[in-house]
Amino acid sequence: MSVPTLYVVATPIGNLADLSPRAQDVLRSVAAICAEDTRRSGQLLSHFGIQQPLVALHEYNEEALAQRLVARLQAGESLALVSDAGTPLVSDPGFRLVRAARAAGIKVSPIPGACAAIAALSVAGLPSDRFTFEGFLPAKASGRRDRLQGLAGEVRTMVFYESSHRITESLADMAAIFGGERPAVLARELTKLFETVLDGDLAGLLAQVEADDNQRKGEFVVMVQGAGDDAEAQLAHGRQVYAKLSEHLPPSTAAKLAAELTGAPRKALYGS
Repeated sequence: MSVPTLYVVATPIGNLADLSPRAQDVLRSVAAICAEDTRRSGQLLSHFGIQQPLVALHEYNEEALAQRLVARLQAGESLALVSDAGTPLVSDPGFRLVRAARAAGIKVSPIPGACAAIAALSVAGLPSDRFTFEGFLPAKASGRRDRLQGLAGEVRTMVFYESSHRITESLADMAAIFGGERPAVLARELTKLFETVLDGDLAGLLAQVEADDNQRKGEFVVMVQGAGDDAEAQLAHGRQVYAKLSEHLPPSTAAKLAAELTGAPRKALYGS
């Protein structure tokens, strides 16, 4: 008798052919499939002729549902967990169920496959030996800028997800806080018909997106090179401090103080 297992199954981010044969076999074998959006996952399963029952598992019901699903696993059933697209738990629900299953001694097994962040990073041509995944930035402008300011001195390549509704604003904030000259890559609609990968710097990417309506449609991965050397990190830190000080002080005073505190060139901060 096989050991009851919670399978965490990666699904395609666009191209349906990316669902592996192993993933298909697992999805056919389990008692039920936990899905973020049962309608969307149902379409994928129907394409492959998979008819297992679906259980809606999303951020609003996961806490309440996790123990009931663990009980099913303890009773001998195996279950699968999928998200709308890509690898579950990467900016998607599921960690509470996985945590509860592991705490109960249930086997949790990954069925690897597509992940938009890794797919984008693999074609970006940016340093990828060390990177930080930041997921979606806050929707509100103030929260987004605060988060970016906290990353201004980050030396690793930064990977963000973004929606069509906020891509222009996010790129503008990144250019303002990291500097428009910072190398960056924008991947859009990966593995889909209108896949594009644009590279250059943040100011250039912002200009391309503003100039082309098509580049503001779809799902985005934004990758920004980290502050690569001491001078660049110092400048990034200076911009971070300047942004905070300028909320309360005249720009010239804020720039002077930020330069004194961080060692960054005052002229590079003023008006940044």
